Amino acid sequence: MSWGLSLAAWALLATLAQALPPTPLAWQGSLTEPWRVFTAAFVHWTPWHLTMNLAGCAALAVLGWRAALGPRDAVALWLALPLTQLGLLLKPDLVSYGGLSGVLHAATSIAACALLARGAARERWVGAAIALGLAVKLVLEQPWGPALQTVQGLDFPLAPWAHLCGAGAGLLAWAGSRIGRHGT
Repeated sequence: MSWGLSLAAWALLATLAQALPPTPLAWQGSLTEPWRVFTAAFVHWTPWHLTMNLAGCAALAVLGWRAALGPRDAVALWLALPLTQLGLLLKPDLVSYGGLSGVLHAATSIAACALLARGAARERWVGAAIALGLAVKLVLEQPWGPALQTVQGLDFPLAPWAHLCGAGAGLLAWAGSRIGRHGT
């Protein structure tokens, strides 16, 4: 599966999930119902929440196309999905979560890693700029603070810890997708 098709699949699943009640699918702070490790990414609390994450899918699909991200990067995307949600266990006061934003941060991290690993200086510079922008965004969001944060202009609470988990999961998934491939 390609990078773009993976993000299109995520967008489609998120759109389809809106026809279902969110409570049985959303993250609930434990692994007693393990399907939530996957389904929580596709739950969105409001139409604006969904719209923002669909725009993120589109932007990252374009980035992946322009950066010629390959099948191993797409594999990393799918590895990052459950890893992101599992990271939520490290924030026990985050008892409910839904949305693609965590895994979109993972995708951003994967794209930055892929570009940083390239030979061309221009690609490495772009990868470094993406990584720096992501790091600054994460610090400004203060993920070590309250589990859910109210942000002016958003009609749903923000979960910065999920963003941090996603960025970290993206790093792990990108590295894991490279294991066993000619020493890389």
